[in-house]
Amino acid sequence: MKSKLIIAIVAAVVVVAGAAGGAMWYMNTSASHGVAAKPAPEAKPTKYVTLDKVIVMLRRAPAEQATHYLSVDLVLATTAAEEKTTKEQLPLLRSIAVSALSARTMAEASAMTVDQYAAELNKVFNANYAKENHLKPFSEVMVGKLIIE
Repeated sequence: MKSKLIIAIVAAVVVVAGAAGGAMWYMNTSASHGVAAKPAPEAKPTKYVTLDKVIVMLRRAPAEQATHYLSVDLVLATTAAEEKTTKEQLPLLRSIAVSALSARTMAEASAMTVDQYAAELNKVFNANYAKENHLKPFSEVMVGKLIIE
């Protein structure tokens, strides 16, 4: 009875080893017959340029006496090749951001989320670059800090 058990175990080991060897052979032959993995596309590293302290005086509501301000730090996602161009255009970007954000009252500014500010600024920057017929040297504007007082 012991010998039958040993023969059964040896037979099972041989079958499993054969299956593993067959699988390895199949994978090696399919890879060599043109089923090679595609190389990953070369990803360009993203660089981030900051535009700090864009301070805007918000419009006053009709019955409002106090002055309110909005301060925002922007982060621009760009490539290494476009980083210098983006930095050179920071004064233009500051001016566009001030124009876009200064039209709000305190109530309107307080009601917006950070994502809404980022979406609005991306839209305004895209429109400005399209109007001027220039290539935008960054891919996205993100809000790094937002203070409304």
